Amino acid sequence: MAIKGSLREASLPDVLQLLSMGLKTGCLSVTHRNNFGSIFFDRGRICFASIVNRRDRLGDILVKSGKLTQEQLDGAITAQSREPDTRLGDILVRDGVIARDALNQQVRVQIEEAVYFLFTWTQGTFNFEADVRPERQDFLVSISPDALLLEGARRVDEWSLIEKKIPTLDIVFELDRKRLTDSGANLTDDQQVVARLIDGRRDVQQIAEESGLVEFEVGKALYGLATAGFLHRVGTTRKSEPRIAGTRVEEHRNLGIAFYRTGMLDEALREFRRVVELKPGDDDARFHIGLVLARQGQWNDAATALNEAAAPRSAKGAVFHNLAYVLERLGRYDDARVALEEARARGLADEPRVLTSLGSISLWTGDAPGADRMLTEARQLFSDEQPTAAWFHAAALAASLCGDLERAHAILVEGIAEYPHAAPLYNNLAVVQERRGKYDDALAVADRGVQEDQGLAQLHKNLGDLYYRAGRADDALEHYDRAVKAFGAAGGADAHLKTGNIRLKRGERAAAIEAWERALTLDPSNAIARANLDAARRFS
Repeated sequence: MAIKGSLREASLPDVLQLLSMGLKTGCLSVTHRNNFGSIFFDRGRICFASIVNRRDRLGDILVKSGKLTQEQLDGAITAQSREPDTRLGDILVRDGVIARDALNQQVRVQIEEAVYFLFTWTQGTFNFEADVRPERQDFLVSISPDALLLEGARRVDEWSLIEKKIPTLDIVFELDRKRLTDSGANLTDDQQVVARLIDGRRDVQQIAEESGLVEFEVGKALYGLATAGFLHRVGTTRKSEPRIAGTRVEEHRNLGIAFYRTGMLDEALREFRRVVELKPGDDDARFHIGLVLARQGQWNDAATALNEAAAPRSAKGAVFHNLAYVLERLGRYDDARVALEEARARGLADEPRVLTSLGSISLWTGDAPGADRMLTEARQLFSDEQPTAAWFHAAALAASLCGDLERAHAILVEGIAEYPHAAPLYNNLAVVQERRGKYDDALAVADRGVQEDQGLAQLHKNLGDLYYRAGRADDALEHYDRAVKAFGAAGGADAHLKTGNIRLKRGERAAAIEAWERALTLDPSNAIARANLDAARRFS
């Protein structure tokens, strides 16, 4: 289930309650201006949350809660710089600075704070993608969204007041220290921490990062100081481009990756293009632009972007592998094969996905035995890893074309068990079942496939054929119509032919003639359509 919308129309708490009641598993992505957050669900309960480009506050939270000293945190951060793939929390536990249970409790607090901060976003968009899980997270929580709504509502109310003084986090303040001293005001602990960092140069976001406080606490402290007349706004940090250019590149890159992973492709494309604008020689951004365009089906533009990313000598094999996929979709099989061989030469010689792609190209170019050999070898290279859905698709086709329907059937049954939402696998299994003479099974499988993907043209066509064979004319017509709409001008001649046959049996001669004419337009060599059309015109 995909859920999309605007935060103006549906508040984040309402969306969370909807996902909770539906026992959904997946990722809810939320955008606000140039910010991006994610809340992950496991059967309706929050299991993780994060905000892109927001400094990891785990260490700060641990210091603030008294679980470790600043010196211990600094030492762990130094150790992490030598072990970039090791999490800060793992280093702290390994070195005996904190117990694992205490660390997990603080991770929970960190996740809750991220959700609370997202509650304050009243503008922007949200997008839920089912079955997406957090990456590289050893510790996941299990929190009922209802448990966070009361505190979240309180913070939203307070934040609506805070925003009147602090509408954005890039505002820079100066502190009237003389007036503050003369007033004898008693500052809260948070206000004292924040006041020390106000210097006319740091913005609100930087103060939050350096103070160890979350944005809500910083905003609340600044609101109190501003209301008392101790603060003066001096500008924003947006104009300081030279100082933050490098940071902006990484911010846009991180946002682009987050958008891409959660299926928000237009937003991802925008962010990667901003990276290229700020840093024209960034080939990684061009690579991601190519990936986004490919997922959008813009094959020619994707090929251009990936060719640019593949130009440097340092380009990695993954660039050529993805370029080959795009070239394959364009029907440029020879060029795709060259790109795949280059991918193998650049470190992917034993990558089963590359060999799967080579096998697929052999299929499309008519070498089914060669494809079968390559795909069998690719299966061995997957080793303990489950093969991709693309492998099951290609391997079953190769086995079928080699005349081994039983092996094709076994491959597809295994593939559907692993990828139960992959409609093309249901389509292929339906074809195999039909060729095995199991028409009822074929019909049931094809119908299940349509439930998974209403837009797969070939599946509607095959389902129409099965209904046509069974004499269920109404059902056949429905799926032929859907197939024709999905195929567009590029195909559907046989669907038009059989639609004409059904119309004629019903006595709808004019409609039958029109359908056969369309079939001939798409396939002028279709002798049956021409014969039917000639006969209909003679007796009309």
